[in-house]
Amino acid sequence: MTAIARLFLHLLAFCTLGLTVACDRAPGPQPEAQGGPALWRVERGAFKGWLFGTIHVLPSGIAWDTPPIRNAMAQADRLILEAADLQDEEKTLGIFEDMGRSPALPPLEQRVPDKERAALLKAVRDGGTSTQLLSGYESWAAAMLLSAASQQALHVSQDDGVEPALIAAFKKAGKPIGGLETVERQFRAFDTLPEAAQARLLVQTVHEADGMKALYDRILTAWLKGDMAAIAKEDERGEQPDPVVEDAVLVARNRDWAKAIEPMRGQPFIAVGAGHLTGRDNLIDLLKDRGFTITRVQ
Repeated sequence: MTAIARLFLHLLAFCTLGLTVACDRAPGPQPEAQGGPALWRVERGAFKGWLFGTIHVLPSGIAWDTPPIRNAMAQADRLILEAADLQDEEKTLGIFEDMGRSPALPPLEQRVPDKERAALLKAVRDGGTSTQLLSGYESWAAAMLLSAASQQALHVSQDDGVEPALIAAFKKAGKPIGGLETVERQFRAFDTLPEAAQARLLVQTVHEADGMKALYDRILTAWLKGDMAAIAKEDERGEQPDPVVEDAVLVARNRDWAKAIEPMRGQPFIAVGAGHLTGRDNLIDLLKDRGFTITRVQ
């Protein structure tokens, strides 16, 4: 899966940041659900929980909470998200600004090869932002902001995503909500990348800006069907992810999450981006390696 495709599925919902663009919330295309998003039963000893693959931003009106998902939520004793503090928009924005900005950075167009500058400028113009604004951010943060700008055409919102609905349901039921990591940890995965890797991520963001809507529509259709094979096939499309980025943003975090889940007991409903559940060192395989029995229930 391309670098940006994978970020779509398992990292932050960029619209929550409210950084350089306002996300258009008009209803988008709504593929018919066929079976519903993927849900697994996860068991080992005193642990009898669920693992749900989410998509962080959605068009309005998408019906994803099927009876098996609602039943699992009702039986669960708590909700575990990637980062429970992601819903605190002010905190998330503050961390992003603190980590993403640095003084005396070179202009954004100087951080990409000469042959990429025209495409960069076009992506910036099409997104309704400016290189002057983005130049104040480190390359990883500028890539995130440019991706957010490109998402305007998708007509999606984090407010319509899975996590807010899960949080509301578990709060209403009086059940606790936790996280596998913090927002700071998510951003740190990018902030600690070498500059060369950040620059490559920026270039890939530029390359994929024009195809963002087609990419999202494919992912949304596959997710609603619970078609994890189709999601995995995105690996074969476009540019291959930078291995340095993949290791830091995907693999290392999956391993940390498996370690966080291992000592858990009870019946948690664990909801993470679907992209964490396919590919190399995905969370399902890592949990199986630790002796968990994982059974697909939807």
